[in-house]
Amino acid sequence: MRPRNLDEFVGQSHILGPGSSLRLAIEADKVPSFILYGPPGSGKTSLAAVIAKQSRAHFDPVSAVTSGVKELRSSIAAAAERLKAGDEPTILFVDEIHRFNKGQQDALLHAVEDGIISLIGATTENPFHEVNAPLVSRLAIYELQALSVEELKRILAQALADEERGLGQFNLRSDDEVLERMAALADGDARKALNLLDSCATQLEREDLHELTLEIVKQTAGRKALRYDKGGDAHYDTISAFIKSLRGSDPDAAVYWLARMIYGGEDPKFIARRMIIFASEDIGNADPRALQLAAAAAYAVEFVGLPECRINLSQAATYLAVAAKSNAAYTAIDKALADVGKEAFQPVPEHLRSSNYPGAKKLGHGQGYQYPHNFPDHWVPQDYLPPGVRGRRYYEPSQNGLEAKIAERLEQLRKRGVRSEE
Repeated sequence: MRPRNLDEFVGQSHILGPGSSLRLAIEADKVPSFILYGPPGSGKTSLAAVIAKQSRAHFDPVSAVTSGVKELRSSIAAAAERLKAGDEPTILFVDEIHRFNKGQQDALLHAVEDGIISLIGATTENPFHEVNAPLVSRLAIYELQALSVEELKRILAQALADEERGLGQFNLRSDDEVLERMAALADGDARKALNLLDSCATQLEREDLHELTLEIVKQTAGRKALRYDKGGDAHYDTISAFIKSLRGSDPDAAVYWLARMIYGGEDPKFIARRMIIFASEDIGNADPRALQLAAAAAYAVEFVGLPECRINLSQAATYLAVAAKSNAAYTAIDKALADVGKEAFQPVPEHLRSSNYPGAKKLGHGQGYQYPHNFPDHWVPQDYLPPGVRGRRYYEPSQNGLEAKIAERLEQLRKRGVRSEE
């Protein structure tokens, strides 16, 4: 079901929409050197395949996983020979380019600088972290986004209807609700969505059925696998959103991002350490108990461990955002975890993404974020939850002890518009 041309390509309209510079370059067969950076199943390899079909240039695909310096030098030498002979130019496509070592990346740098090749690199890792700075500085960076539920539904519907390349010959039926559930489970990944559809079709064929149902999808899919790379962008962006949500006095958003990290397999000790830092850095002596509670949570992580320590982390997070000690933290984290597990992947909003590394501004990360300490009362109206779950309330403080004062403050913040209720 790979797209055969740009018109069949689903998603990434921000870089491939009508009139966009990349689309015009592809259509004019004047492909520059660039890196496609994005999550699995977002269309990096598919876009490269479309370019290969539409370009008159010699297309040479190389995998950084299986190729070494010898293969790379051979490809570059062959490209140089084609140029010398007056033949077609060469597009070198390097999948998983971040896996090449410094020496291999330097070889690519010289080939790009000398005009021997047009380089297209594909990576799931942030190139500003994983690719040599001299090479990155000479390439355009195109960031692909995880596909939306609607885009994945479109791909699934096409696969169900296509008799030549898809499942059209099996006359399978499915309603919109089932396709939406499958798309949500795919976590923005077209490959994952199609694999799930294929598995469901196999199950239906085994039982001689033709109707895709939610029950079939549930049986086939199992537990949703959340896209979360503990050493990459998801790690840095999510902890950035978590800290900014704490700073912005939004316990609901803080619990949501905490749930994302826990569900994704983040080290709970890392989360606890960041909260200890936050307690002194953003609260300090305004409430000295915050540091005590954060330190107690870190101890609880060591002593209790997962999964139970999720409750201790939630208690500390909600207190750092507004203050708390009750079972509200317990219910908050479980509600958030339930939402993360059953609903569509929600990307971190651009203004909450990490902007603390070179090149982040070039990707638009952190753009529009308002630093609360620059405003009166150290607070500013700002959305900390992603659009798909905006307005949800996970933390509802009780009227017990100190939490009564927390409830009063939180109600005041909510009335002032700490978060959009749309």
